[in-house]
Amino acid sequence: MKKSRQVLEILFENEDLVILNKPAGVLSIPDRFVPEKPNLVHQLEQKYEKAWIVHRLDKDTSGAICFALNAETHRDLSLQFQERSVEKYYWAILDGLLSKPSGTIDLGIAPHPVTKGKMIGSRRGKKATTEYKVLETFKYFSLVEAEIKTGRTHQIRVHFASLGHPLAVDELYGNRAALFFSEIKRKNFNKGKNEEERPFFQRLTLHAQRIAFTNPADGERIEVSAPLPKDFQALTRQLEKWLGK
Repeated sequence: MKKSRQVLEILFENEDLVILNKPAGVLSIPDRFVPEKPNLVHQLEQKYEKAWIVHRLDKDTSGAICFALNAETHRDLSLQFQERSVEKYYWAILDGLLSKPSGTIDLGIAPHPVTKGKMIGSRRGKKATTEYKVLETFKYFSLVEAEIKTGRTHQIRVHFASLGHPLAVDELYGNRAALFFSEIKRKNFNKGKNEEERPFFQRLTLHAQRIAFTNPADGERIEVSAPLPKDFQALTRQLEKWLGK
């Protein structure tokens, strides 16, 4: 039996580029070792003749991601990213409460000296800047908006972990691989005697909420927001219900 192909959620489209609302759990580009794994490039190439990725999102991050549909647009958008004229905003749910309601994190990022695929904050690393503001607090967690001024690997994850407030769910840089309802309801949580609790949220608590850049074709500004996926909405609702003010 053939697996059903996930329908692409297109947020913006013209003859030169397309912006998708990437679902969590799907690769942005083909896997180096298992290229048949579901990925956005292959899905787009079933709809368009060719697709070039402009920037990436981690597999378990959802939200706005842009692809060029021709080489000229890819060159132009890549240059905008290099010149840091692209605005990229993320929503993240973090462990704990930040000491300041807004701030700037200036900390270089470098590969971990031992763990392959992991990054570390380092003054000797590549320059990386993240600006943030707290949107809401939930006693033990914070919802923040983060604008990345640079696009380093795992930048948001590394930067907030460096403050002692990693993503609420982040196995690599944080304190847990999943969030359980018992951590949200606390004393109000009741589990059956022989019942095993299942994870309530089991992927990065990170969503690429908005992207803005100059349209290479006419010089007009394109700004697109990606609606929060259902799992992220459900998590924020439960945090507001049980841990809100």
